[in-house]
Amino acid sequence: MSLFRPAPLCLADFRRLLSARPQDGLRFRLPDGSTAPLHAHLTEVARVEKRFVDCGGTVRTRVSARVQLWTADDTDHRVDCGKCLSILDRGASLIGSDALPFEVELDLPYLSLFEAAGSVREDGALVVILSPVKADCLAPDVCLPAACRPGSGCC
Repeated sequence: MSLFRPAPLCLADFRRLLSARPQDGLRFRLPDGSTAPLHAHLTEVARVEKRFVDCGGTVRTRVSARVQLWTADDTDHRVDCGKCLSILDRGASLIGSDALPFEVELDLPYLSLFEAAGSVREDGALVVILSPVKADCLAPDVCLPAACRPGSGCC
């Protein structure tokens, strides 16, 4: 039996959800089921470009849209859907495409990266469901254990 895994949200999906009900609250559900603190500040909106070489020698580029959340002592602070949308609008020219995958950085106490895996509406709030970002081998034809023999180029 395979588990259903929804496609991650792109920035356009997130913007559409925010604009549908701008007066709603905004929450982020972590992979363990807890939520980020209600008073988390949205401190950054960014276009993140990563150029790298994988273990098989292929040069790759990954581009995403990312927001950063930070929790401070200001427990009265709240970011609702409308305020988040206005912050995204300020960064629109920097981000460029709304088709980029949408990610969230959260200071948990360590800066952690999540992909936005989906959303639900609960108790007058948009709840963005976060999924952990996992490392994976991008060159399995070169690096899978069965291929790892002297001279194979296996990492």
